[in-house]
Amino acid sequence: MKITHECPFANISRKFPSLKMFSWCNGEHDIYELIVDKPEAYKEVLREISKLGGIVEESSDQHKVHLVTRTCTCNKENSVNKNIEDFDLLHVSPIVYSQGWEYYRVIAFKHEAVKRLMQRLEDRGFVFEILRKIPFNGFIASSLTLTADALFSHLTEKQMDALLIAYNNGYYRFPRKADIQTIAAKRRVPRTTFQEHLKKAENKIVTSLVPYAQLYKRASPEARKSLKVK
Repeated sequence: MKITHECPFANISRKFPSLKMFSWCNGEHDIYELIVDKPEAYKEVLREISKLGGIVEESSDQHKVHLVTRTCTCNKENSVNKNIEDFDLLHVSPIVYSQGWEYYRVIAFKHEAVKRLMQRLEDRGFVFEILRKIPFNGFIASSLTLTADALFSHLTEKQMDALLIAYNNGYYRFPRKADIQTIAAKRRVPRTTFQEHLKKAENKIVTSLVPYAQLYKRASPEARKSLKVK
């Protein structure tokens, strides 16, 4: 389902057609990832973001921007998420923003709930379109068990810090923008110590991801296609 309404982030995506944006919510904060395909638009996007209030954390690498907001929008009156939850529908993160539209994936256990949501959105002035309906086959529900807690709860603070520092310094870019020695020197920590924390973090995350990769690999092409937002 795609929806358009007055929203700062949707407006930014409308202004920059090459921009793709994703957002997740943890119940307290919204986390946004902005991917800029055109380098010349990168600084302009950053300028637009700086005009928004409520940003408590920002990191960027000349291609992606990550933001954390002071509060989440889920519980705001008349937010799209609030309308979805009012009818006991299950929203599957992330929300995708592209060219002024917000894209949502929703699991409905009763068709009547979808009809009531559509009526509510229409009554409240939202412009929307149902892009695709597919029979519920249980595959998406199985994927929902992949949570931030499942991925990161086994990491220590030092391992988490090493992972984020490496990412923000371009260690995971191709080609790499920095190696472990350079990053460790900038942080004024021994290379072996930083490398140990980073490798342990990577090992734990990959170990957590493998069961879901196996699940996805066994899914039919139709089931995989159903997970795509656009």
